[in-house]
Amino acid sequence: MSSTAAVSRPANWQEWIRDHVFLGMSSRDYLKSLWTPADVIIGLILLAGIPVIIYRFVAGLGAVTNLDQTTPWGLWIGLDVASGVALAAGGYTVACTVYIFGQKKYSPIVRPAVLTGMLGYLLVVLGLLVDLGMPWHLPYPLFLHFGTTSVMFELAWCVALYFCVLIFEFLPAVLEWAGLRKVRLYLAKFTIGAIIAGVMLSTLHQSSLGSLFLLVPDKLHPLWYSPFLPFFFFLSSIAAGIGMVIFESSLSHKAFHDQIKKGRPVDLDGITVGLSKGGALVLFAYFFLKVQGVVAGGSWHLLGTKMGALFLTEMLGFILLPSLLFAFAAHFYKPGLARFAAILTVLGIVLNRINVSWLALNWDAPNRYVPSGYEILTSLTIIAIGVAAFRWIVNRMPVLVEHPDYKGIH
Repeated sequence: MSSTAAVSRPANWQEWIRDHVFLGMSSRDYLKSLWTPADVIIGLILLAGIPVIIYRFVAGLGAVTNLDQTTPWGLWIGLDVASGVALAAGGYTVACTVYIFGQKKYSPIVRPAVLTGMLGYLLVVLGLLVDLGMPWHLPYPLFLHFGTTSVMFELAWCVALYFCVLIFEFLPAVLEWAGLRKVRLYLAKFTIGAIIAGVMLSTLHQSSLGSLFLLVPDKLHPLWYSPFLPFFFFLSSIAAGIGMVIFESSLSHKAFHDQIKKGRPVDLDGITVGLSKGGALVLFAYFFLKVQGVVAGGSWHLLGTKMGALFLTEMLGFILLPSLLFAFAAHFYKPGLARFAAILTVLGIVLNRINVSWLALNWDAPNRYVPSGYEILTSLTIIAIGVAAFRWIVNRMPVLVEHPDYKGIH
């Protein structure tokens, strides 16, 4: 069917729901199809975790966390929020590469990257709602209290606006799924503008997240504290985006193999190796800048301490090593090695965010914070919600494959 042909629609809404929601099955057969190992694991996590989240809102933070006045930020901020923002950066990284720099060979991974970014920011908002003492005050910086001199004010606005941009960028897939052809064609006119807005907003809030920790020079360990923190966070978000896109695309092409083989062939190995070139460059620049931060702070003598061992683990094992592995994979065309380097990169960025927002913050406090079992279960629940949403959407909407009625439309 040509790109200008009319999209066929089901005879009635019951048929549409059966075909587009229940994947062509009856409701009973669809429920039976959910008894897969992945669905059962996700279901058990949600069954255990959602009551804990409800209990947190009923009984308060003190009932489910080990946070206190000395350590108000813990696992939820480090993993669900700070790491989530970084790992969701694949959306703006890949979209910028394809639509602004014209690297069309990466087009097949744009929608998965945007979907991952959109869900990532949705989970960041959920993590914030759970973590805030009074979550109903979350809209205050946007509509009621304009603290224009506050880093949090700029961060809140940029995250909110970028989340809206991600929704707009993914909306074409929703419209194609719904068969709303005219609206889909109209939105195609605004693609480049949305991409540019997304890149600008990401540049602002990724760096601002680092600026937030400039406010605590006496609390953050000297090896992690640096005037370069905004640049650290921005550069590492690009690395996290590249690593997450490689990791997610690899898993998606295995998990949804039957769906992908029906579409046009995709050179996933070539895309992975191409991304590894960018990963090598960004990670090496990040490593070099981190070394400059240690030099500028005169913190060499702290490398021999316990915190220094943690810092060297992050620097050598999760920044320098994956940078070299990415370079080796790109030079000798080793996509498997590039995927391993991507996993190290993702773990390294998560480790960095946890270090900055938790382990290296209040590092000399007499009583160290250890997350409770409820906190760990809540984080697992938030991640499970993201995985379930990703699987639900990809199984129904044209994310990994191009819709036959919209070929060549962007």
